[in-house]
Amino acid sequence: MSNKQKLELTWIGKENRPRLEPRILLYDPEKSYHAKHRVSENDIFDNKLIFGDNLLALKALEQEYAGKVKCVFIDPPYNTGSAFTHYDDGLEHSIWLGLMRDRLELIKRLLASEGSLWITIDDNECHYLKVLCDEVFGRDSFIANVVWQKRTSPDIRATLGAGHDHILVFSKERNRFVLNKLDMSEKQKATYKNPDNDPRGPWVSSDYTAQGYRPNQMYTIITPGGKSFSPPPGTCWKNVETVYKTLHSEGRIWYGKDGNGMPRRKTYLSESDGTVAWSWWTNKEVGHNQEAKKEIKALFGDTDAFDTPKPERLLKRIIELTTNPGDLVLDSFAGSGTTGAVAHKMGRRWIMVELGEHCHTHIIPRLKKVIDGEDPGGVTGVTGWKGGGGFRYYRLAPSLLEKDKWGNWVINKEYDAAMLAEAVCKLEGFTYDPSDSVYWMQGRSTESDYIYVTTQTLGREQLALLSEEVGEKRSLLVVCAAFHARADEFPNLTIKKIPNAVLSKCEWGHDDYSLQVENLPAAPKEKKVQPDLFGDEE
Repeated sequence: MSNKQKLELTWIGKENRPRLEPRILLYDPEKSYHAKHRVSENDIFDNKLIFGDNLLALKALEQEYAGKVKCVFIDPPYNTGSAFTHYDDGLEHSIWLGLMRDRLELIKRLLASEGSLWITIDDNECHYLKVLCDEVFGRDSFIANVVWQKRTSPDIRATLGAGHDHILVFSKERNRFVLNKLDMSEKQKATYKNPDNDPRGPWVSSDYTAQGYRPNQMYTIITPGGKSFSPPPGTCWKNVETVYKTLHSEGRIWYGKDGNGMPRRKTYLSESDGTVAWSWWTNKEVGHNQEAKKEIKALFGDTDAFDTPKPERLLKRIIELTTNPGDLVLDSFAGSGTTGAVAHKMGRRWIMVELGEHCHTHIIPRLKKVIDGEDPGGVTGVTGWKGGGGFRYYRLAPSLLEKDKWGNWVINKEYDAAMLAEAVCKLEGFTYDPSDSVYWMQGRSTESDYIYVTTQTLGREQLALLSEEVGEKRSLLVVCAAFHARADEFPNLTIKKIPNAVLSKCEWGHDDYSLQVENLPAAPKEKKVQPDLFGDEE
């Protein structure tokens, strides 16, 4: 295989890509919630909770948020087969991979250049998902497979009980990706001592040698007690001699209590900016399944609504590593709303998407408790959360076009003039920004290029008046029901008919992209087929 060739997954229906309609989001003040007063100067009120199909929601966010999301965390369906009981073993992989591929491609576009994606998954699909992410993000963008110890004891019902989940981590641009350091635990801080009463305070020591041979780091060190040390075979000192002498003069080298020990470098607690994370996360550090279920029970009084909730400490670890206060966090499989709750407590902006009715029965009540400072559990204590801020609730608008009784595509009757203008702006690549004083300035693509959307039929006199108002230094896209004039008669106007102007842009009237099983063939009844996801026939 040449260096330019890459391994790709192949599955039934991979070539079928949805032509997504960029829906608008409809704000609902009744379901939105904000604190009654400011708790601090850093309160964040513009968080978004979106109710609707998450693939359409990601597409709806693309225009405004492309390149702006710092961290995406998703906990997708693990594909245990329970959702695919009508299909033979194997076909469910194709459905699941297609579902994930379409979402991953949009997530990549939403991520900032220094952003990252974190996906929790179990053994059933982890390794297929890793190759799929390699294909979407590029193999060089893979950061790590974090192993999260999700249980506290083995599952005695299993042959070999699963004690962990995977968290696949991918960057948008590897050379821009940097992780924050973690705050030290009290146990880690306790390892710092001060046996020599150093005025800088407690410290720990580390080996002052490095692997390899570097001629300018092969000098002899004389300890305060007079003993000589050279680097052991196969090593050299960590710094050149001039740096060592500076460290020695500043008291940053430890030679043991008697002053004759092998030199070691001091690291001070007062100068530490935290610890570096690694890929093994124990349940003592970030929580486990039972802890998550207890958090859900404390909030809602039941644990049956969610099979695999994630503990708040796990989300805190991810958000702490990848973001700073004010950064944007996205979760398009919101579930019980843990991501938004933790991000809110940590002073991050957040967007969550959920289609299930628990968006209303669980997520909204949970966020209200967080905002009101009435959620004492999870990471509330360690973050010092006192309440505040808020969120706006949105639902996906219906499809812009619908078929009339004769089978013709027409504008959806649920759309008013403002909704229509905003929807057409998205479809045509304009930013919806209606002017308060100029009726035809409904959106813009540049400082001099505007769009005007109307359901009226425009005559030549109306178009001439529009052309005169726009002037020679500006341009206007006019989208109307019909017009009576030559389309090229006015140089500063581009005139299109609706719905003809948008019919070919995407799929209309498609509201559910959750499984896409309607495009798959029925599984053979007599012989079970296991598709080879790498495209090779057995």
